[in-house]
Amino acid sequence: MTDGALADSACTVEIWVEPSRADASGTILAFYRPESGIAPFALRQSLDDLLVQLGGQYQWQDAKKSRIYAGHVFSQPKPVLLTISSGASGTTVYADGTVVRTAPEFRISARDLTGQLVVGNAPNTTHTWSGQLRELAIYHREFSATEVAEHYAKLSKGDPPVPVANPGAAAFYSFHEGGGTVAHNQADSTNDLVIPERFFVLHEQFLEAPWSEYHAGWRYWKNFGVNIVGFIPLGFCFCSYFSARMSKRPLTSTIILGFAVSFTIEVLQSFLPTRDSGVTDLFTNSLGTALGAIVCAWLMRRPWSPHATQEQKENLLLAR
Repeated sequence: MTDGALADSACTVEIWVEPSRADASGTILAFYRPESGIAPFALRQSLDDLLVQLGGQYQWQDAKKSRIYAGHVFSQPKPVLLTISSGASGTTVYADGTVVRTAPEFRISARDLTGQLVVGNAPNTTHTWSGQLRELAIYHREFSATEVAEHYAKLSKGDPPVPVANPGAAAFYSFHEGGGTVAHNQADSTNDLVIPERFFVLHEQFLEAPWSEYHAGWRYWKNFGVNIVGFIPLGFCFCSYFSARMSKRPLTSTIILGFAVSFTIEVLQSFLPTRDSGVTDLFTNSLGTALGAIVCAWLMRRPWSPHATQEQKENLLLAR
């Protein structure tokens, strides 16, 4: 099918998973286009909810059009068959053959399910998912509720659907190999999944843009605050040191040092597969350094400070 036809065609993602924990988060699978840096489609576990996301490059876009949640689909520690089917009337999410979410304004096209398929982690950052992936199938057509229920009934009996018997099958991974580094696509042998020998982020980003890093939620703002507070002592201590050792611009020197330390950390983190490199951390760390330096400089101007000028000390004596 051409890109134009894929953009207008319906699609279905069928995935049989068992997360290791109901209170965890991670990217179950994502498609990624390295030439544009966009993840057009992703499935994520968010505690016991399922998050279906489109166009993952920007987290701040219209929530109704970019993502939907299906609540409590991972509340029980057991395998669950998830079916996300989308067509002209919107998207329906099923769990074990039962509707758990309908979204008329949210539509997925077959073109969104193209690119590099990454399983168990985000393609450009560390967002690992822990659990068992038992089956994954992608179809270029919309499933009816009856068909979804039939597929679940077959899986419950240990009889998974056969891809050649299902029209529109674009990918079908049953993970029956039991070993090795390749999971074969039974619908198209040219698109097998390769399991790396060691963990790494496929397209690690260096100094990821702030609008790409942003996501609504307490965890983001907690990290934002921790990065600021963590560098306040550095700014305070080095401003005090520079004030004692040099007479010119100790505040500016401290802020430059804090920026340099933060930049070095972000560069080193870009080489670590379990850490991310982003501009947001560079900004918050530098801000924390500046706040610590400003507090130190203010305290040193007080008359009772050992670094106060003679005039300030005399004014303090006159006030008494």
